[in-house]
Amino acid sequence: MDTKKFISECYQLYAAGDLKGLLARFNNDADLNSPESDYLPIGGNYHGQQQIAEYFVKMNETVQCTYLEPKTMVQEGDTVVVTGDSSWIARSTGISYDNPFVHIFKMRDNKIDAVRSYWDTSKLEHALHPATTGQAAGKPLHH
Repeated sequence: MDTKKFISECYQLYAAGDLKGLLARFNNDADLNSPESDYLPIGGNYHGQQQIAEYFVKMNETVQCTYLEPKTMVQEGDTVVVTGDSSWIARSTGISYDNPFVHIFKMRDNKIDAVRSYWDTSKLEHALHPATTGQAAGKPLHH
């Protein structure tokens, strides 16, 4: 199997909104880890296809992806590291922002066994809680 092609197709499935097709590429007991913040509605650790599906649904309710492009993929054994660029719109405010990312995929039995996601949580926090008169709306920003 061409693992990098397989991962590249996962990004295409996500961009096309094909959650069912994307989830089929995860092992039933896969793990997804995304940056956590008490000030954001998404992030955290998700185990199994059902929880991973819930993560993607929650993410889609929170933000709209307008651009997603993997730039670099490096594979070493069963691990693929992807760096890329993305653009989003916070659904609650309409504020857009750019956010580079790093995703680390672990493969098992030709499927995704784990993915760890790294991105700048402050970008989303600023989009969800826009500044008013020079102050953050609501809670102060925490990073």
